[in-house]
Amino acid sequence: MWRRSLENRDVQTRQLQDAVTNVEKHFGELCQIFAAYVRKTARLRDKADLLVNEINMYASTETPNLKQGLKNFADEFAKLQDYRQAEVERLEAKVVEPLKAYGAIVKMKRDDLKAALTARNREAKQLTQLERTRQRNPSDRHVISQAETELQRATMDATRTTRHLEETIDNFEKQKIKDIKVFRNSLYPPDYSSRLDIVRANSKSPLQRSLSAAKCESGIGQVSTCRLRKDHQAEDDDEEDEDLDVTEEN
Repeated sequence: MWRRSLENRDVQTRQLQDAVTNVEKHFGELCQIFAAYVRKTARLRDKADLLVNEINMYASTETPNLKQGLKNFADEFAKLQDYRQAEVERLEAKVVEPLKAYGAIVKMKRDDLKAALTARNREAKQLTQLERTRQRNPSDRHVISQAETELQRATMDATRTTRHLEETIDNFEKQKIKDIKVFRNSLYPPDYSSRLDIVRANSKSPLQRSLSAAKCESGIGQVSTCRLRKDHQAEDDDEEDEDLDVTEEN
């Protein structure tokens, strides 16, 4: 009976130890990768800021229409960097720092595991001692009874530490699942998609409109690019109309 109970406790302790080791390994890797991602995103933001400054410097040397288009583009591009800065701050505060905290949490669980293993080893030692006593002195009830009492104490201590370990690991697993959900939800603010769509929409039109206007007004002695596009569009429309007429006749 004692031997089977000891074996069951061994299996349970190994499972708990594997769970802690798994979190220690993968959360450590996640922490390092997220931290590297944050650093690279911050560097990308810095490069983008340099690009915005360069575009503004170049815009100051160009014609009014092109200048306005470049400045509009620089402004919209700078807004994207505001989102990138917000991403850096959120990841650092909501993901990287909590992942770092798991280092201390895992250490505490390791201590609990160590206490459980110590109690288990003491129980195994007392069980072995009882078995040897029964073999060597089968008729000495006093010595056997004393060994049984020591084994019972060791078993009670092992049971108590194992139960405590189960509770702490259960809480650990629940907290892990909760934190993973928080990590996922905190990567982006609630209205991130809608705000990013607005920025994308606004970032496309100003430069395109301004560049088109600049090309239309700056072509001295040249055929207007806009007019050429309109002519091609008209030709395409005529061809489509002819195709439509042929289809209707058929």
